[in-house]
Amino acid sequence: MFLPQTRLRCKSSLATASIFIPRINDVGLHFSINILMLKIDLFRWLNTPELNVAIFSFLLNFFWEIRQMPYFQVSSEFSYIDIINNCTLATFGDAGISVTAFVTVAAIAKSRRWIFRPNWWQVAIFISVGIIITIIFEALATGVLNRWQYGEAMPTLTVLGTGLLPVLQWLIIPPLIIWFVKRQLSSIKPK
Repeated sequence: MFLPQTRLRCKSSLATASIFIPRINDVGLHFSINILMLKIDLFRWLNTPELNVAIFSFLLNFFWEIRQMPYFQVSSEFSYIDIINNCTLATFGDAGISVTAFVTVAAIAKSRRWIFRPNWWQVAIFISVGIIITIIFEALATGVLNRWQYGEAMPTLTVLGTGLLPVLQWLIIPPLIIWFVKRQLSSIKPK
C-alpha cells in the first residue's frame, strides 16, 4: 500500500507542484512528477457584480422581511424558527429577483459594469424589474397559490391588491444595493 505525498512550492507567478510516489512492493520504484501550473486567482469570482448584488440584496432584504412580518397573517402554530425560515426563503427569492434585475439591465446596457457608473434609466429599470416581478409573485402567492395572506394592518394598492410594503421594498432597497455594490467593488481595476 502506498500513499502519494504532495508538496507545492510557489515561485512568483508560476507554481511548481511536485508529486512523490514512494516505493511500490519493494521494487524500489521511485519517481517524481513536476508540473508547472499558472497562478490562478481562485477568489476572482468574489469580485463579480452578480455575486455582490446577491449578497447585499440578501442582507438588506432579510432585515426588511423580518420587519414586515407583523403585516402578514401568521399562524399561531408557527414558532419563531418557522418565521425565520420563511423570511430566509423569501429573502433568497428577493436576492434572485435582484440578480435578475441586474442581468436585465446588463443585457440592455450591454455591460455588466453598468453598476459602477449607473445612470438614471439603469437604476429605473433595475427598480422596475423588481417591482414587476414582486407584483406578479405577490398576486400569485396571495391568490392562486395561497402561500400567505396579508394582515389587517397591511396597506394594499387598490387596483392590484398587492401589499404596499413589498412594493416599497423594491423602491427603497435597490438603490441601496447599487450603492453598496459600487462601493464594495470600487477598488477593482477594470479588465
